[in-house]
Amino acid sequence: MSSLKQPDVFQQKTALIFGGGHGIGQAIALEFARRGARVAVADIDAAAAANTAATVNASAGNAVSRDEKEAQAIALQCDVTVEESMCHAVSAAETGLGDIDIVVNNVGVIVSGNPEDMPFSEWQRVIDLNLFPVIRSNDLFLPKLLKRGRGHLVNTASFSGLYPYASNRIPYAASKAAVIALSESLALYLEPKGIRVSCFCPGPVMTNVMKAMKSWSNDAVMSGPGSQFDLITAEQAAIKLADGMVAGQIFIPTHDHVRAEMQRHAESPDAFIRQKIAEIERGELGLPRRPL
Repeated sequence: MSSLKQPDVFQQKTALIFGGGHGIGQAIALEFARRGARVAVADIDAAAAANTAATVNASAGNAVSRDEKEAQAIALQCDVTVEESMCHAVSAAETGLGDIDIVVNNVGVIVSGNPEDMPFSEWQRVIDLNLFPVIRSNDLFLPKLLKRGRGHLVNTASFSGLYPYASNRIPYAASKAAVIALSESLALYLEPKGIRVSCFCPGPVMTNVMKAMKSWSNDAVMSGPGSQFDLITAEQAAIKLADGMVAGQIFIPTHDHVRAEMQRHAESPDAFIRQKIAEIERGELGLPRRPL
């Protein structure tokens, strides 16, 4: 549990979390609520969104100084690949909670396979889920946030967008690299206007996303960001995000020591890539350490 406290980040604030029904998104909703925010949980899985909202509302530890009859969380069904569905979710969130202070774009999908085996339609599917919803969200929220001169955007990326290792998940890595570049440029533009931007970069986190991963190749090698990284829980990841937001961070990784790998890559991309090739050939796949 974090010792960082800054009430104006979460207390009496409203948050809309796209992809809040499962995994990291669910943990984010619970953590934000624990810190005093009211949350709208949007997910294509309506039952999962409802479960997350019910968990927030039932939690005695989430008591805050507001009318006890006022729900702290509401659930919304939303398909982020459909503009009308996102518009409806935003409207319903604003009707239920009022102006949205924090927007979390957390929807994503992973696909495995050698690049020559993946059809163009699969690239489209991954980008439609991992990148374009962030752009749609900006389209819906930026005019409102700029008019108010305040707010906070959170975009979920991935270690795979920071440096090359996910050779069997190239569409995912490419889309997450785009989210990182988009988020950093948004921060450059929006922070002087009073709007905060955070790029949340999870590394190895225990969720069910890998179980739903579609594979296009039987011989695709699963490699990871490095064996020095431990698998953490979704709850730990959510605390890391919330603490980073309180600290005013733009770049918020789940594992701080990822910066060493980023620096090594920046110093010589050629050498970094060739070392990764050699490691994989030796069977050193960089898979994270599982907790005991």
